[in-house]
Amino acid sequence: MDIKRRDFLKTGLAGLATAGAATTAIIPSAANAGSSKKFRWKMANAYPAGAPFYSKGPGSASYFCKRVEELSGGRLRIKHYAAGELIPAMEGFDAVSKGTIEMNWANSYYWAGKTFAAQYFTAVPFGMNFQGTNAWLQEGGGQELWDEVYKPFNVMGLAAGNTGVQMTGWFNKEINSVKDLKGLRMRIPGLAGKVYEQLGVSVKLLPGGEIFPALERGVIDAAEFVGPYQDRRLGLQKAAKYYYTTGWSEPSNTTECLINKDAWDTLPEDLQAIVKAVAAECNLMSHSWSEGNNAEALDDLVTNQGVEVRTLPDSVVAKLKETTFKTFETYTEKDPLVKKVHESYFAFKAKHDAWQARSEAVVMTKL
Repeated sequence: MDIKRRDFLKTGLAGLATAGAATTAIIPSAANAGSSKKFRWKMANAYPAGAPFYSKGPGSASYFCKRVEELSGGRLRIKHYAAGELIPAMEGFDAVSKGTIEMNWANSYYWAGKTFAAQYFTAVPFGMNFQGTNAWLQEGGGQELWDEVYKPFNVMGLAAGNTGVQMTGWFNKEINSVKDLKGLRMRIPGLAGKVYEQLGVSVKLLPGGEIFPALERGVIDAAEFVGPYQDRRLGLQKAAKYYYTTGWSEPSNTTECLINKDAWDTLPEDLQAIVKAVAAECNLMSHSWSEGNNAEALDDLVTNQGVEVRTLPDSVVAKLKETTFKTFETYTEKDPLVKKVHESYFAFKAKHDAWQARSEAVVMTKL
């Protein structure tokens, strides 16, 4: 072995050893824990017991709690309660804000009544897909804005799941024009609900477990939930015939892990790192789960259960888009923080759209 090669290997191995030591120092584990103190937390959920994606299965709330306990060596244990087991489904935000519980698993757009800006961190009509949303949160300042929006409420949010694009919803009649929306009673949360309201729809905000009975009994005429797999599980195909798509209302949908800020500040840094790492794991895992199950479920709904999949007419989508951006203007003019979040989101979207138009969009049209 010549001298130059020997010196190179010595230097390289020393560098790897240094890098390895540095990596080991930041890997969250019980072995390098900064404290032996144990924490016992409670997490509520907006979704019912047994609900895949949200309550059980890969990337769910129960999976999150299990992984945090495993990686922390039992130093942080989080008891998971499904909707109604500890508090009502839609009361998680207040409970976490007050410190009654430490965590909640839901979607930030449920808290639009607290702050309109919250819904930008779940789903934005005519907004970004899964990749774009995560890129904005991680690289475009979105997480910092999320922290800023929630600071007055003494809470913080982490992205901990994503369904990908969602269906427009189930309807008990065909939608051929904007006029067909007028008078409909529809379950749909978030900004999309406010848009529908301006087109004559009576909007209802119902938790997932109440959607099927309301649709079956005719209390509502239409409902948006998630996608083929989860919609089928609720039995929505038994209560409405037409399943509409475009994904205009939710091009992606982020699950929120809500945390009481005071409780968070009591955690040592390694436990904070574990929570963030597991949230990121759930975010990716849940999206993969959704993509892996929706295709089969949709095929079953169409082939075996007589569901008719329709696409909203272009004229309806155009009116929805026009109304959506007028609604944005209404809220951005009222609230400087909403304007700040909105401008950040759509400035990032413009750049991301340009990149996708020259990358994935081109590839997909050639395959």
